[in-house]
Amino acid sequence: MQPDAGNILVSGGAGYIGSHVAHTLKQAGFTPIVLDSLVKGNRWAGEKSGPFRQGDIGDAAFVAAVCDEFKPIAALHFAAFIEVGESVAKPEMYFANNRDKARIFFETIAKNGVGNIVFSSTAAVYGEPEDVPIPETAAKKPINPYGQSKLDAEEAMRAIPGVRSVALRFFNVAGAAPEAGLGETHYPETHVIPRIVLPLIDSPAALLDALGLKAGFKLFGTDYPTRDGTAVRDYIHVLDLADAHVLALRYLIGGGATNVFNLGSGDGYSVNEIIAAARKVLSRPDFVAGVVPRRAGDPATLIADSTKARALLGWAPHRGIEEMIASAAAWHRTETYVNTILTKARAA
Repeated sequence: MQPDAGNILVSGGAGYIGSHVAHTLKQAGFTPIVLDSLVKGNRWAGEKSGPFRQGDIGDAAFVAAVCDEFKPIAALHFAAFIEVGESVAKPEMYFANNRDKARIFFETIAKNGVGNIVFSSTAAVYGEPEDVPIPETAAKKPINPYGQSKLDAEEAMRAIPGVRSVALRFFNVAGAAPEAGLGETHYPETHVIPRIVLPLIDSPAALLDALGLKAGFKLFGTDYPTRDGTAVRDYIHVLDLADAHVLALRYLIGGGATNVFNLGSGDGYSVNEIIAAARKVLSRPDFVAGVVPRRAGDPATLIADSTKARALLGWAPHRGIEEMIASAAAWHRTETYVNTILTKARAA
């Protein structure tokens, strides 16, 4: 079998990151087999890159049947709830989905011959770290159920005999692949770049109403001990992140040992830098963000140290903040995006 061939299970492959990874897998010569319950994902995204099967990863019979049908050589796991605030309000839901169903999925695919797993994890497993950039050796002290549920899932994955795995930990993901008909369709939308971009591209009033963006973008605090007073965060273009998943898959297929890799941009971007990039990319020099007080508990800087991923996987991000904004803007202008969000809003 060629190194870039074979069927790959992609759980949560109808979601934002999963669908972009499935697209990249197909380009690399693999055949992605997308599994998604469509509780959060979109059928049109799940069907873009390969066979799609709708079902719950916590349904062992369903997962086993898909394994029997396609005989996958590895799995990439994305299926999870991702909203931190929601995890605080509904911790049981997050542990049931992100931890318990993930454990069933891992155990089931292992029983059916899948011995390589790449897990799309999160740098939220570190909580509020003492050292920045954050190394993989930093203490794991999640401060919310989202981070804890993902850490628990990592540990469950590594406990399965005979399985080699890679956990990829990262912070913020942005951008899109509009040329492939793929992009971010979160409802509600809590991420910084979409919340900046959407009011600046003459989005339909109904869309801005649905997302609570008619008042524009609000900047939380300008007095942080950073290079420009605004909070600094790690951002990776979704296609750079997809490349990392494919590299991790090749690493495992090539015999690599179980491992953990942080994925980071290097020195991150401040909110003011993102605003300046949006002014430039979208030709909106008039854009001025509203300023409100800091939110309690927001660290000044969060950046993941990706030295290990660069050395062992050969990964590095190639797309900067301007490309993230430009691709997001192109995607957010599409009928697919607008109609998907309005449909979700009506169903809410």
